[in-house]
Amino acid sequence: MHNIEKLGLQVFAAPDNMTGQAQIQVKAREIDFVTSFGKNMQVLLDILGITRMIKKENGSVLKTKTVSGTLQSGDVAEGEEIPLSQYTVKETTFDSIKISKYRKAVSLEAIAEKGYEAAVEMTDEEMKSDLQNVVTDKFYKQLKMGSLVGHETTWQMAIAMAIGKVKNKFELMKRTATGTAVWVNTLDVYKYIGAADITLQTAFGMSYIQNFLGADIVFVSSQIPENTVIATPLNNLIAYYVDPADSEFVKAGLSYTTDSATGFIGFHAQGNYDRAISDMFAIMGVRLFAEYLDAIAYIAVGSSDTQTLGTLTLESVAGSEKGKTAVTVEEQLVSMNNVWKYKEAAAKTTVTCGMDVKTWTKWDGVSEIAATADNHITVVEADSNYKAVRSGDVVAVVKA
Repeated sequence: MHNIEKLGLQVFAAPDNMTGQAQIQVKAREIDFVTSFGKNMQVLLDILGITRMIKKENGSVLKTKTVSGTLQSGDVAEGEEIPLSQYTVKETTFDSIKISKYRKAVSLEAIAEKGYEAAVEMTDEEMKSDLQNVVTDKFYKQLKMGSLVGHETTWQMAIAMAIGKVKNKFELMKRTATGTAVWVNTLDVYKYIGAADITLQTAFGMSYIQNFLGADIVFVSSQIPENTVIATPLNNLIAYYVDPADSEFVKAGLSYTTDSATGFIGFHAQGNYDRAISDMFAIMGVRLFAEYLDAIAYIAVGSSDTQTLGTLTLESVAGSEKGKTAVTVEEQLVSMNNVWKYKEAAAKTTVTCGMDVKTWTKWDGVSEIAATADNHITVVEADSNYKAVRSGDVVAVVKA
C-alpha cells in the first residue's frame, strides 16, 4: 500500500494529459468551426450541381482548357469522301492549388475586458467569413477572364446573350450544358427590378436567386463590375481541395480538427502561455474552378465603347543581360487565339477596351525586353483582330 503521509497531496492530483473540461470546450470550438465552414461550402456546391470535391496533392498544377475547330460541311455528294471536322483541346497552366496557413490570436487582456464571446467566438466567425472570401475572390478573378466577350444595349439582353453564348459553346464542344449560372452586379439587379420584391438567399457568402431571367441561378455581387454580365454552364465548374488531415502533417505533430464529412478545412486552437494569448490556426486548400475559360461569357451592357477593359498584373526585374528587363504577367491568355503586345514609353500608355494595338511590338510572354530604366512597359492582351482585351503597366527594372 502507498504511504499517504509520505506521498502527501500528490496522490489526489489529476493524472498527466487528462482530458478535462477545458480540453472538451476547445475541441467543441474546433469542431464547430470546421463543420459550419464545411456545411456552408457544401450548400454552394449543391446549388452549383457539383456532386463532389476532387482531392489534389499539395502544389498540384491547375490547367484550363480551350477548344478550337470548325465543323465541316455535311453537304457531300454520293460516293465522295466526307470531310473531317477536327477539334483540338489546348491545356494551359493556370495556377496551382496548395495549402495556405492562417493564424489569429486573442490576448488574455482582450478576453478579460470584452468577455470570451466577443473576443474569441465573434472573431472566429469573422475569420471564417474572411476564409470564405479567399475562396470566392480567386473564383471571381477567374470568371472575369472569360473569353466569350461581347456587348449588348440592355442588361436583360446581355443576360440572354451570355446564356446563349455559353450554351452554344458547349454544343460546339459536343457537350450539353446541365444548366447555367450567371453573375451580375448588385446595383444592376436593383436598377432592373425597381421596387419589386425579391428574395436573395446566401450560400458560402454568395447571394443568389434561382430561376431568374432564364438562368438556373443568378449570383448577385459587388465583385462584378456594373453593366457587366458573366455566365458559364454549371457543368463547367469543378471544386478541388487539398486534404488538411494529411497523415504526413500528423506525423510531424501538426494535427488539425477536420470535418469527416467534407474535409475542406483544418482548425486547431491552443493557449499560448508564453504570451498569454489564445491562438487559433487554420489551414485550407480549396478552389472553385472553371475548366474551360472559353466557355465563360463576359458581356458588357451599353455600346462597345463602354465595354470593360480587363486588368493584367505585371512585375519587372532586372534581366540577365545589360539593358534588358524580365517582365512577368500573372495571368494567362484567356484564348489560344489571343496575343501579347507591348509598348515602351517614358509614361504609362493609356489603353481602352477594343483599342487597336496591331502596330505594338509582339511578345511571347517569356522573352526579356530591351528597355530604358524607369520607362513604362505597357502590356496588352489582344484578340485575333489585335483589339485590346486586358492591359497592365509596370516601371522597367533594367540590368545596368
